[in-house]
Amino acid sequence: MKIERLIGILSILLQKDNVTAPYLAEHFEVTRRTINRDIEELCRAGIPIYTKQGQGGGISILDNYKMDRTLLTNGEMQDILAGLRSLDSINGTNRYGQLMEKLSLGSSDFMKGNQSVLIDLSSWYKNSLAPKIEIIRDAIDNGRELEFLYFSPKGEENRTIEPYYLIFRWSSWYVWGWCRTREDYRLFKLNRMEKVHTNKNGFKKREVPMPDLSNERIFPGGIQVKAIFEPECKWRLVEEFGIESFKVQKDGKLLFQADYTNKENLISWIISFQDKAELLEPKEIREELKRNIDNMRKKYITDM
Repeated sequence: MKIERLIGILSILLQKDNVTAPYLAEHFEVTRRTINRDIEELCRAGIPIYTKQGQGGGISILDNYKMDRTLLTNGEMQDILAGLRSLDSINGTNRYGQLMEKLSLGSSDFMKGNQSVLIDLSSWYKNSLAPKIEIIRDAIDNGRELEFLYFSPKGEENRTIEPYYLIFRWSSWYVWGWCRTREDYRLFKLNRMEKVHTNKNGFKKREVPMPDLSNERIFPGGIQVKAIFEPECKWRLVEEFGIESFKVQKDGKLLFQADYTNKENLISWIISFQDKAELLEPKEIREELKRNIDNMRKKYITDM
């Protein structure tokens, strides 16, 4: 979008003493003519940009200039603030709030109340996640290999990766990188990573493909589930699967049908409803659930 390109050009000019129009055209993948029009528009907005022809020339912005927040609308500033505050919620710092102060010329107008969108990305694992995120960010920024102990359904294993992206998806954090063990790109969940640290090895950054973050990749599915729930479970079914995931029967019970991710999670999920749920299908998982319940029952039978 044009406004995004204008902000991007201004950001570059604020960070660099001098840039050329061909450089900006290549960076934003537009024509030099488009860049010239963008520069003219920024000048009309009151931003002190000047150009110099010839060798050593280029596009510059006056020293000590600060971005006028009127370049952005109040709604746009509020959206930026909501995103920055969500990052602060991860580790309880005010790092991104301070960045917002810089964007708004040091004024606190946008930092006070009046926010209609609040995003909190913190979790029960905040204390353990925050240090991992900082270590991973440092490794990505400085091109350092990352080492950690990883826990998966197949067991635990030491891994070494070239980290490229920190990703937040479906309430969980992941790191995407080139795995030395598998010699391929892999997605690792931060909650399963322990003893996270960088080593002394740097790496030359590759042409990295974007990770597949589709629902099918994160949640493979494939298990067709049918179950009966008591009416008081309706709120959980609505929250976790939506109102269309079940049909109310004549006796008030809820016939639930959905595609589930994996067997272990399904069994744990059904058990979490205690005696308010009955798994009907798949038949083989129903039988395994019955065996699990019998084994659990034996553990709690004691002679008093």
